Amino acid sequence: MSSTNSVIVPQDYDPEKDKGKFMNPVMIEYFRQALIDWRTELVRESEDTIAKTLQVADLQKPDMTDRASEETDHALELRTRDRERKLISKINGTLEKLDDGEYGYCEETGEPISIARLKARPIATLSLESQERHERMEKTQRDD
Repeated sequence: MSSTNSVIVPQDYDPEKDKGKFMNPVMIEYFRQALIDWRTELVRESEDTIAKTLQVADLQKPDMTDRASEETDHALELRTRDRERKLISKINGTLEKLDDGEYGYCEETGEPISIARLKARPIATLSLESQERHERMEKTQRDD
């Protein structure tokens, strides 16, 4: 992994083992590349879907069962692409946070988000504790 801004991430780099400052330049570049790679993969998958699945979809099948099955598959693919479009938007927002020096800090508490959490979910905006609290509040509100 390397970048145009001259910070080189060693091939075997693991941010969890980095004993340096939280969100040091190498760590930032590691996450920048992870986000860019993820976005590139999502865009590629979307382009493949458009090229292969959606353009050749024949929703005019004479058999009603075949047509219903095809329409269901088509709708599922469109929902998946919509979720990925939203995810790409979140990735872009996260890349902006990286550029602004705000990446890796909980939006609620301002405390650093654990590296393990960021590796698992690079677009995380809340620490695990804040996320769990947020989900408990949502569940409570839903149950009312």
